[in-house]
Amino acid sequence: MYIDQLVDHFSFSAHQKTYRQRYLMTDQFWLKSAGPIFLYTGNEGDIWDFANSSRFITELATEQQALVIFAEHRYYGKSLPFGKKSYEKINIEFLTVEQAVADYVVLVTRLKTDLDAESCPVIAFGGSYGGMLSAYIRIKYPHIVEGALASSAPVVSAANIGDSRQFFHDVTKDFERNSPDCVSKIREAFQELEKYAQQQAWNKIGNKLSLCKPLKSKKEVDHLYGWARNAFTYLAMFNYPYKTEMGLHFPANPVDVACHYILKKSDHIGGLLSILGMFYNSTGTKKCFDIYTEFQHCADPTGCGLGSASQAWDFQVCTEINLLYETNNKTDMFPVLPFTEGMRRNYCHSKWGVYPNTEWLKIQYWGDDFKAASNIIFSNGDLDPWANGGILRNVTPSVVAYIIEGAAHHLDLRASNPADPQSVTIIRKRESSIISEWVKKYQRHSI
Repeated sequence: MYIDQLVDHFSFSAHQKTYRQRYLMTDQFWLKSAGPIFLYTGNEGDIWDFANSSRFITELATEQQALVIFAEHRYYGKSLPFGKKSYEKINIEFLTVEQAVADYVVLVTRLKTDLDAESCPVIAFGGSYGGMLSAYIRIKYPHIVEGALASSAPVVSAANIGDSRQFFHDVTKDFERNSPDCVSKIREAFQELEKYAQQQAWNKIGNKLSLCKPLKSKKEVDHLYGWARNAFTYLAMFNYPYKTEMGLHFPANPVDVACHYILKKSDHIGGLLSILGMFYNSTGTKKCFDIYTEFQHCADPTGCGLGSASQAWDFQVCTEINLLYETNNKTDMFPVLPFTEGMRRNYCHSKWGVYPNTEWLKIQYWGDDFKAASNIIFSNGDLDPWANGGILRNVTPSVVAYIIEGAAHHLDLRASNPADPQSVTIIRKRESSIISEWVKKYQRHSI
């Protein structure tokens, strides 16, 4: 479904432009005019992708007789304020966290009126950046949203708090859990590539990694390293105990599978190639790799993805969202790829004509200080490289943190699966219980 939204919620000029925001809704479980409203605060992509990978919300809706809404983030999917021209510099300035959160508040407020649901409490859900937004909507509009489940939400690191070495150290740690030898061999493979690069043996690198086009410079080698590192990031994030079929095609426990590939080969680079193929050639149909069409350099060192969504996310990490992660081949297994605030500023000014505001999320959305907040669940999996950029300890009796043993990126939001570790089943039950209490408390106060 679609709703007309203001392009700029914070302007009062006449004849304001509007755009059509897409959202998904199901009332098949809803106890009309009485049951809660579950609102997923969409993140950086097509809203169907998040709906399909967040089935816990609909499972919970059947138990709690909830209306379910998945709201698409402006500038992503089909919610484009300026159509095909949305990513032009003159038009992209309205892509901000504040505007997106305002969209969600306007959407849910209108729907409550239209559906005769004024007395129904709203619970926000989100994973990753969407989890950040679910926490933000609760602290910014607590009179509209009764509580939030923020799964795998890196609210701390995105607010420019923490260590730039953390993320890729934690990716490395995921592979080290399988075997220290696995990490050693991956590191050695990258070091062998670096030796070839220093010798300017470009053809040798191209042949060993099945590249479609030979490399020509050290700058291209750095792009190759970013391309390779990106595959490891996804393997760690989606290290689920069952096959991943939506969007990605990973086997169960992909980190273990990757380590198996490199440990069984005497040729380290050959083993590395097998691992990279898990991400870039999961169908097995590619004859060679094109590192420029498969990976785009951007202001997010963990990767912006591809297509128009990558442009929108690149702008967001050039303005409000801080992801200053780098690799050094000491605290992690990857080649040395620095990423400083100065490098980010230069890139962002050159690409978008903007400079990042490194303090804004800390000021506007509290950074890591949630003492004044209430009714937020922060959940993180201990296999998730994003976890240490989030809230890992209880802040108050109603702002709680759960660490899920053996879980990768927002596993608790995914559909229940027979292969799930018991830990995530336990945490889902706790989340369900807390959300049920929020709803009952709201309803008691309403009466």
